[in-house]
Amino acid sequence: MHRCFAPLDGSSTCLLPEDEAHHLVHVLRMREGDPVEVTDGKGSLAFCIVRQVTKKAVVLDVTGSSTIAQPARRLFMAVAPTKNMDRFEWFVEKATELGVSSIIPVWCDHSERRKMGMDRVRKLVVSAAKQSGQVWFPECREPVELGEILRLPFEGNRFMAHCRDGVKVPARDLGSVPSALVVIGPEGDFSGRETELAHSLGFTSLSLGENRLRTETAALAAVMAFHLAEPLSKT
Repeated sequence: MHRCFAPLDGSSTCLLPEDEAHHLVHVLRMREGDPVEVTDGKGSLAFCIVRQVTKKAVVLDVTGSSTIAQPARRLFMAVAPTKNMDRFEWFVEKATELGVSSIIPVWCDHSERRKMGMDRVRKLVVSAAKQSGQVWFPECREPVELGEILRLPFEGNRFMAHCRDGVKVPARDLGSVPSALVVIGPEGDFSGRETELAHSLGFTSLSLGENRLRTETAALAAVMAFHLAEPLSKT
């Protein structure tokens, strides 16, 4: 069954946003009487029937609803945006499909990109979350300086993946932690100042393997290590 994204307030009807209504009518060719699901991206799921279709709006009758608990394991990814935004957007799409909890763009000493808009990123999140059948959508925060993220209070394990020498824990260790904040730097890696600051604030150095990875590849590798190793930690 197709799933839409719209605010849910507990009422017996639901009005789809214009972009969702357009997709439902002009792409999926749905008509009055067809069933559809609606989620607000915050754990609520409504079961609906299309009541009315106009050129710009779709009204749904809510026939039932359920609330899904937030995942117990949560992953927060703080990633330096790539110079080529297509690569960062690719990461956002795939990380959303895998179930990341939060995506935070961070500006670093070696960042090649210092400006970005979040509207398109948030639209990608909604699309990927709907496609993968999720009811908890990732939070997409506005870009911040790395130092702000490093000093952010966080109840969980904190990791920084970098290419400098030193003692590091393997990526597979992400599969055994309940919640994690992982910081991924730009193509030029973190500066010495940044890694020293992270270590002084209690971050653990993370190894993503022997190969030098692009930013978006490293970020997705961390997401996969966290989520795909989860079943192994329960055996």
